[in-house]
Order: sequence, then C-alpha cells, then structure tokens
Amino acid sequence: MPSGVEYGELGESLPAISTLNSSYSQASLSHSGHYLPLPPTERRSISDVRRTFCLFVTFDLLFVSLLWIIELNINKSIWLNLEKEVVRYDFRSSFFDIFLLAVFRFLCLQIAYAAFKLRHWWVIAITTLVTSAFLIAKVILSDLFTENAFGYVLPITSFIVAWLETWFLDFKVLTQEAEDERAYLAAVNAACESGRLFYPRAVSDGQFYSPPESLAGSDEDLDEEGLGRRAVTAQEKEYVQQGREAMTIVEQILTQEENWKFEKNNDIGDCVYTLEIPYHGKTFILKALLQCPAELVYQEVILQPEKMVQWNRTISACQILQRVDDNTSVSYDVSSGAAGGVVSPRDFVNVRRVERKRDCYVSAGMSTVHVSKPPQPRYVRGENGPGGFVVLKSSSNPSVCTFIWVLNTDLKGRLPRYLIHQSLAATMFEFMSHLRQRIASLR
Repeated sequence: MPSGVEYGELGESLPAISTLNSSYSQASLSHSGHYLPLPPTERRSISDVRRTFCLFVTFDLLFVSLLWIIELNINKSIWLNLEKEVVRYDFRSSFFDIFLLAVFRFLCLQIAYAAFKLRHWWVIAITTLVTSAFLIAKVILSDLFTENAFGYVLPITSFIVAWLETWFLDFKVLTQEAEDERAYLAAVNAACESGRLFYPRAVSDGQFYSPPESLAGSDEDLDEEGLGRRAVTAQEKEYVQQGREAMTIVEQILTQEENWKFEKNNDIGDCVYTLEIPYHGKTFILKALLQCPAELVYQEVILQPEKMVQWNRTISACQILQRVDDNTSVSYDVSSGAAGGVVSPRDFVNVRRVERKRDCYVSAGMSTVHVSKPPQPRYVRGENGPGGFVVLKSSSNPSVCTFIWVLNTDLKGRLPRYLIHQSLAATMFEFMSHLRQRIASLR
C-alpha cells in the first residue's frame, strides 16, 4: 500500500477525509436548492431528431432534382430535353419519372412526419417499397444505361437515399422519441408524488429503503461533538445539499438493479447496463468483480482520485478547488479525448460526497459551479447527472470486491447521441483495464 496506509486504518478513519479529492466521473447538472425540478409544462411540437429527418427528406428532393437538371443540360439545350422527357415521356429513356418519385417521397414523408407528426413506420415503409420496386423495374426494362452516366447515377442515388431515410426514421427518430417520451412520463409521475423519486418502471415501496446510517454522521452531529469541519456559508451548504442529492439518487439506482438494461460486456466479464432516470436521461452503470480487498479500491479510486492521472489514461487532470466539510469537496476535472479523437477533452466542475455504508464505500457527485473555474475556451464544459463509485465488500471473501460505476453525462457539443453512448461504454471498459493494472502493480 502506498503512503504506508493500512487497510485497518482506512476503515477506522472513514469518512473523515483530509485528503479528499474529486473524480472526473462524478458530475451532474447544476441544481438549485430544490431536490428535483418540476417537469416542463410545455414540450416541443417537433423533436430535434425529427426535424433533422425532415431536413434530410428535403435534401433528397433537392439532390435528385439537381442531378436531373444537370442531366437535362448535358446534350442539346435544356428545353429540348425537357420536351423529350416530359411532353414525349417514355418509360425506357426518360429520367422524369425518377424526379417524380422523389417528389412522391417528399410529399408523403413531410405530410406524415412533419404535418401530422406520425409515430409509426408504415408511411416510410410504403414509400421505400414503391421506390425500390419502381427503380428495379426501371433498371431492368429501360435503356438508360445507353444514354449517359446519369443512367447509373440517378437510379442508384434515389435507391440509396430512400433506404437511408428508412434507416434514420426507424433507428433514430422513432427510437429516440420513444426514449424521450418514457423519460418525460416518468418525470411527470415523479413530480406527482410528494417527495418520492420513481423510475420509469413501476416499483413497490419495498424497493426503496432508508440508506444505512453513515459512520460520518450528519453535519449537525459533527458540530455538536466538535468533530470535523462543518459547512458554514450559504454556498458551502448548497454544495453539501447537492452532494446529498447525488448520494440519494445513486442509492436509489443501486436498489433498481432488476431494472438495469444490459448493453454490453467484455472478455473479462465486466458488464455495462443502462437505466433511464427522470430529469437526467440515460445513465450508464458498470459492474465488475475485482480480485482485491475493497479497501484498496477505496483508497485508489475514492480517497485519492487526484492520483488517478498517474495510471488512468481516461483523465488528464484533477484538482481540488475547495474542501467543504469532512465528507464534501469541489473539484475540477479534465477528461481525455475519446472515440479516437472524435470526442475532444471535456472539463467538469464537480461536487463530491464520500460516505461509508456498513459493507460498502460510496462516492457520489454531480456538476456544480465554482467561482474559481468558469468555462474556458480551451475545453467544452461538460455536465453530468448524479453518479459515482461504489465498492461493495464480499461477505464470504475479504480479498474480493464488487466495483460499480454510475455515470450520467452530457458531453455538450453537437455530437451524435449514439457516438456518445458508444464512447462512454468504451471509456468505462478502458478505465477498468487501467484499474486492474494499478491493483496488480500495488500487490
């Protein structure tokens, strides 16, 4: 063990943390003094992803129209070719019907998904089926290949674009809107309950428990006994409240393990799950088994996160901005780039609370603001939902522990959501690889 700290000493001193530091993984949206905000009273009439789809449908029409106009202007004059292809239309030699096919797709899709905001795939299924059947018949029966290069370009372009529209609507628009709808309804249900936090799936009261008493005690107890440091200013009390909110939500997430949705795993057996949380959206949860005592992970990941930059390549900086009390601190963290450099480094200002819960160690946090670290032009300022690290002791084997990482993040910037989700899961697996290497080097 580094610094000559024994496991027993760690257990005795929890969680009075004179060296408390922050972790880049703890972060979230900055809250006001309220526990949870009310859901929005007004919703957008059309979602961003649907608006993008409608824009792509318009691009389809304009692009095919442009290609057809270019084709009309290749040989002779455009007016003579218009007369040939429109007035004296011939299925075997005219490109006019491919243009009309693009107009057909545009009108059907815009009316269905922009005007009527349809949430079903049947309209685009019809347009794609009609487009595919017509183009296949056109290619087989026509003489377009003898005309010019556009005999290949126009049919192929129209075919590809039609199927891209189908893919985008089915896998992006409808899927994303369904997720947003579930999150919104869950938020509405949560707001209807007085002071209770519910998740998208119905749960019984037995699934919610009062968190075991922390060995740290409350701020009031510390003050009465003259132990430790207590938050005194209004801003410090706000930080403590944010830390407690994050801790409560992380504990709620842990009780909802049966509702976690499996996403992927690696060869070692580490698993990544997701869970939709009201007001915060999709939360990623990594669960892994480590062949080491829980106290070792507690020291390396929770007590000394500033030292993680020495062995964890997923972060590049970690700095304590303020120690609020014996359980709470504010930190500034910078994450490394991800997805092969597509996702640039992000910086976070986080409030973080550490507690010991009987047979586990918990570090929970969320994003906050601090006067000493305003947003910088060098980095994109990220915001993360309630998250943290949990280290569970094994009741049967003290040399084994379970490690859980709860991560809810908004990386900001105009990044595709699927790319963000893929990069987060990959980052979690990479972090576990570095952690195992660190543990091996210490033992």
